[in-house]
Amino acid sequence: MKYKTVKDLDVKDKRVLVRVDYNVPIHDGEVGDTLRIEASFETLNYLLDQGCSLVLMTSAGRPEGKVVPELSLAPIAKKTAELLGRPVSFIPECVGPQAMAAAKALRPGDIIMLENLRFDPDEEENAPAFARQLADLGEVYVDDAFANIHRKHASMVGIPEFLPGGIGFLVEKELEHIGGALDKPVRPLVAIIGGAKVSSKIEVVDNLMKYVNKLVIGGAMANTFLAAQGHEVGKSKQDEKDYEIALRVLADAQEVGVEVVLPVDVLVSKSVDKGPAKLVDLKEVGKDDYIVDIGPKTVSKMVNPLEFDGSVIWNGPLGITEVPEFAKYTHLLAENIIDSGASCIVGGGDTAAFVDEAGMHDKFTWVSTGGGASLELMAGRELPGLEALKA
Repeated sequence: MKYKTVKDLDVKDKRVLVRVDYNVPIHDGEVGDTLRIEASFETLNYLLDQGCSLVLMTSAGRPEGKVVPELSLAPIAKKTAELLGRPVSFIPECVGPQAMAAAKALRPGDIIMLENLRFDPDEEENAPAFARQLADLGEVYVDDAFANIHRKHASMVGIPEFLPGGIGFLVEKELEHIGGALDKPVRPLVAIIGGAKVSSKIEVVDNLMKYVNKLVIGGAMANTFLAAQGHEVGKSKQDEKDYEIALRVLADAQEVGVEVVLPVDVLVSKSVDKGPAKLVDLKEVGKDDYIVDIGPKTVSKMVNPLEFDGSVIWNGPLGITEVPEFAKYTHLLAENIIDSGASCIVGGGDTAAFVDEAGMHDKFTWVSTGGGASLELMAGRELPGLEALKA
């Protein structure tokens, strides 16, 4: 697909409407993780260097079309100004007279941030009139919100109906890294897929089967595969309705010559909230056990740093990584990937959060800012926000 990038647009001295993704945690009025904010700065600084003024738009949380004070973007505007080193004026509405007056008053180098787009139900409904009001705030549109590019919202697909537009550097890099990992992989290519439900990721798994040499299934998804084969998984989360899908995936993989790796040893506990936990072989899992992580034998089958010289796509947690005691071997997997020197693309919000909290972000080739969007891309689906910007 051909699409314009920010460098293809005539932005010199223009008022640019920039869709960013600043859906970041706020606790007691303070912004937590700033990764998504800082990821947009390459695009913002490029535009500022072109003499632009900026109107920043984003959504946060799920206010369902209502004003929820706790989800106001005021703290995010303040943190953005602090990190960017430039004033960012917060506008307490996303459309209306105040937003219009602020936009019209902008001079080169000025930046404003609109209030949470999802405070207005017309954002998620992609109402044309709402998209038009947003478009009237700028002269050019730039989409740098990869995490939302799979959504048919007004700020993603409506605005391009009224303004010339293109993608920012972050979106461009996401597409290059994730798409490139599939289209031009260093082989063997290993896909590590975790998470909860098989049915929610089956399109991803089916599409990856066309590209990968090895498919690793972990997390609660693996419990469903194991149970479908008759293994005891105790009280672990699994979904009997997905047994047929799991068995079909295993048969398909065998038919096309893709190796499937399922856990052969696991960490088990009597609670999903706290330890103690013990390491057991798969056949030793008891009826009262919860599987909370993979084990070292499984890790070695996934990526052995002394032997592996391919590339990796990793999307989805392999255990209950929120509990430090349950993350030991998922951590070992991350270390093995890093030690192997392999190219590794990390996608999915929970996986990215684990990597960041472990201080490993900069040791991977690319850590995606998009959870659902990276999955949609891996599943081979069209991304509406990108479709709207076709050249």
